[in-house]
This record gives sequence, C-alpha cells and structure tokens, in this order.
Amino acid sequence: MSFQNKFFASPVRLLAPMDGLTDPLMRQILTQIAVDLGRPYDWSVSEFIRVTQHVLPAHVFYKYVPELHHDAKTASGTPIHIQLLGSEAQLMAENAAYACELGAPAIDINFGCPAKTVNSHRGGSVLLDEPEVLYQIISAVRQAVPANIPVSAKIRLGYTDTSRMDDIQAAIAASGANWLTIHARTKTQGYKPPAYWDKIHAFNSLDIPVIANGEIWNAEQAQACMQQSGTKHLMLGRGAVTRPDLIAEVRKLDLELPQTDSMSTPELSWQTLITHQIKFLQGTAKSDVVLVGRYKQWLGMLTKGYSEAQPLWNALKREKNKAAIITALEATSL
Repeated sequence: MSFQNKFFASPVRLLAPMDGLTDPLMRQILTQIAVDLGRPYDWSVSEFIRVTQHVLPAHVFYKYVPELHHDAKTASGTPIHIQLLGSEAQLMAENAAYACELGAPAIDINFGCPAKTVNSHRGGSVLLDEPEVLYQIISAVRQAVPANIPVSAKIRLGYTDTSRMDDIQAAIAASGANWLTIHARTKTQGYKPPAYWDKIHAFNSLDIPVIANGEIWNAEQAQACMQQSGTKHLMLGRGAVTRPDLIAEVRKLDLELPQTDSMSTPELSWQTLITHQIKFLQGTAKSDVVLVGRYKQWLGMLTKGYSEAQPLWNALKREKNKAAIITALEATSL
C-alpha cells in the first residue's frame, strides 16, 4: 500500500503529541476549533503511552486514547494516531499489535521526549545515542503491525549534540518506517529557541515523507520552517495551544493567499475562545483540582497569544474553585 499517496497527497498539518498538554480533552477542543474554522488538522498523535514490562491492558490504551471507542477520531472527526514509548523491541511490537487490534489507525514511536525521568529509564530521546536500538524497535513494530497500518517515528536531531545524525538517518532508512517527524533541536537544547530547521534538510534523502516540528508560533515561522527544512509537512505544537487558530494561518499558506488578505482567513475571536475555555472546564478529568490546574496551564499559555488573556490570568491564577472560574469566564463573554 502506498502510504504516501494515502496520507501525503497534499501538505499535512498535524497537532503534536505533548505529554501533559495535548491530552484527550485538549485534543477535542483544539481539533474542534480547527474544524469550526474550516481548516482541520489531518491528524493528531496521542500523548505517549509508556511500555515497560508487559502488554498493556485495554483500559490503559482507552485512558490515553478514548477516541479508540469512536473509530479513533475526535468528536470533530480528526484521526488520532497512537504513540508508544519504550526501549524493548519485542515488547513494543506486541503492544503496537494490540493497539491495532483496539482500532489504532497508525502507530507512532517516541524517540524525542526530553524528560529526565523518561530518559533515565532508557526511553525517549536518550535512545538517539543508540541508533541500532531505534532500528530494532521500529523494524520489530513494523513487522508486528498489519501491513495496511503505517508505522512512524518522532525524533530530535540528537541527544547531547547532532554528531550521530547520519547514524540515526541510516537506522530510520533500514527500519521500514513509513514516515518521520523531526523536532529540530537536540534533547540538550530542550525547547529553547531557535529551532534548527535547516538540519532537517539532510533527512529528505530518505525515501519517506519527513515532517518538521519545533518553534512554529506563526505563519511566518511556518513558511521559514518549510523553506529551511525542505519539507512541506508540518507538525504544530505549543504554538497551536497558544494560538488555537494557528492552523488556519498555516493552511492559508497552502492556499498561497497573501497574509494581508484577512478576508481569506477565518478568525478565532477571544469571545469565541472563551466558550471553548468553558467547555474545557466542563470536560472530563480525574478531579476538579486536576481540571483547574490543566486549565490554568492553558490560560497561562494563552497570555502569549492573546492580550485579553493577561487580565483574566491575573484575576484567576490563584482561584481554585472551578465554578467560580466558569462564572468569571461567562461574565467576560457578556
């Protein structure tokens, strides 16, 4: 099957997997906004599911990806690919196969997570120093997963530096991966700007699609990323949370419309975004404490994208009562 024809017939625009940020509730909100704007994401990737000692029970997959109950799509119809993280090839393969039995439309493998706790347990970006392990994991998963289901990988440019980029590229080339997403920084560089989009260019010699990710906060940076990386495919991360209408601005580039043509780009007003913030607070979480904490995380990020968010943040950052926060939001929308 030609996955390139099926998934990459045109430039893809993806919502990134971000642990502790793009959980099922945030995915639901952000993909709904994109659909409402008429500029949907092609797909999103789940937060990573940690694979350690055994094949995970179904309820774990459903916890991280409740969309599996609904044809692996959000309420707005955006497909969700399942991301796994681990270091044991056979165990990763067995879990990937089971995820497919549960309805996963694609499997993504995380080799990019920079978290110390993950790396110290030999997961995520630390494996970029062991390209042979990358190869073993991806190839084992590819062999275990049905041929009609794609297997992809997400990496960084390296662990402490970029000295092993050629080895990483060779491992990916031999592994049977169907596409590759690259966050254009090393683990050591974390999330500090800049992103080194130009270093992605070398991976375009692979005979698979390459998706660029990292430090895309606006349309101008999206354009620069595509030019410097040499790939037209983009994954949007923190910028998509800070400006939920970023996807519409990026889609505008696909239409080759001038950025000054405001009539051609659907606009997400702050008033409309308020309604989505209320829906977020009315969503499902382990507890109201967790939900309020998650909302404040989002509101803090929104202050970087909307001037209207700052006074709201100042008023609510110490508020712990969910009902009081919803009341405050409703008052601002009057």
